[in-house]
Amino acid sequence: MLQAKRWIAFMAIALSCTPGAQAADPIRIGFIGSLTGPLSTLSTDMKDGFNLALKHKGGKLGGADTVVAYGDDQANPDTGKQVYERMAKSENVDIITGMAFTNVMLAVAPTAFKDKIFFVNSNAGPKELAGASCNYYYFNPTWHTSALSEAAGRFATQKGYKRIFVIAPNYQAGREHAEGFEKEYKGEIIGRARNKVGQLDFSVEIGQIRAAQPDAVFFALWGPMAINFVKQFNQAGLNKKIDLVTAGFAVDADTLPALGDAAVGIYNTSQWSPDLPNAVNRKFVEDFEKEFKRPASSYASQGYEVGLLLDAAIRDSKGKYKDDKVLHDAIMSAKFESVRSYFKFSSNQNATQHIYLRQVVRNEKGQLTNKTVSSTPVYADQSDPYVGECKLAAK
Repeated sequence: MLQAKRWIAFMAIALSCTPGAQAADPIRIGFIGSLTGPLSTLSTDMKDGFNLALKHKGGKLGGADTVVAYGDDQANPDTGKQVYERMAKSENVDIITGMAFTNVMLAVAPTAFKDKIFFVNSNAGPKELAGASCNYYYFNPTWHTSALSEAAGRFATQKGYKRIFVIAPNYQAGREHAEGFEKEYKGEIIGRARNKVGQLDFSVEIGQIRAAQPDAVFFALWGPMAINFVKQFNQAGLNKKIDLVTAGFAVDADTLPALGDAAVGIYNTSQWSPDLPNAVNRKFVEDFEKEFKRPASSYASQGYEVGLLLDAAIRDSKGKYKDDKVLHDAIMSAKFESVRSYFKFSSNQNATQHIYLRQVVRNEKGQLTNKTVSSTPVYADQSDPYVGECKLAAK
């Protein structure tokens, strides 16, 4: 009897030492963002949204031990590559996310793909990664760069604006926004301006707008650029006779406090709004403000949803999240309740979703916020126009 007990004890110890009985390796995620400097607001919101999702899941995505490393790319492609290389070599990350700016994404992505590390985007994705340069290891659950601007162009046509002036920053994402708007707008473009990234004095552009006398101006500006442009536009008195139309990132929770009443009435388009009527969104909006003492922005919602997506995918992988094919297929087919109400991946692993028309208003508490103009999307089931160029789509 004693010998039998010893044998059982020996087997228990032996089994506990086998690889299958050990606790699974943690899922390792690298968040790379512009976390310092004048451009930090976007990435900080995405990071805080992601961390809120992690908190809501008890610190374990999909029930797995989760380790998150953070790195500051300083909105610089070379710095972003260095941060990525450190995470890949020292942190052994399985997945990277974050990166607010397309120039950083395009610098980091090729090496990540070569290293077979999944890149799950948390901000607008460049057209290359949706089309000809799409990759098995790249997922974009947010929106392709021109998505919101395309919807704004569709709205401007529906609104009946006959003559539009377009202003956007002179870099890749800015040009894609302008192209997206013009693709869907069916009226006349009577003027174009390409400002420098980070430009704060728009007196020249405002003079051009005054001379052109459009029905409306489409501006694809963000952060301090958006704040200064709108304020200077109003100070020049142009708001009395010319409407402003933009993508949602220009007049969101990160810019509205500084914009003040200058933003009231501005039409904008977004895949998300704080008033979308679903339980997940209500909880996100309420808990984000409690946790971080500021309203949730679209960027925060994007970071939060990356967390929800990865939670569902890791759970569906049933512990095999270190297997590339298992994790890939689990991300592609992940099912979760979205703050957007509707979301799925297209065959090029980019988002298909609804884009809503919003307008800046003051709510019942007197706070500036965005309100959906209609529950009917201005652009329903929007997928990116580059899906046909993606080799993955042909599989």
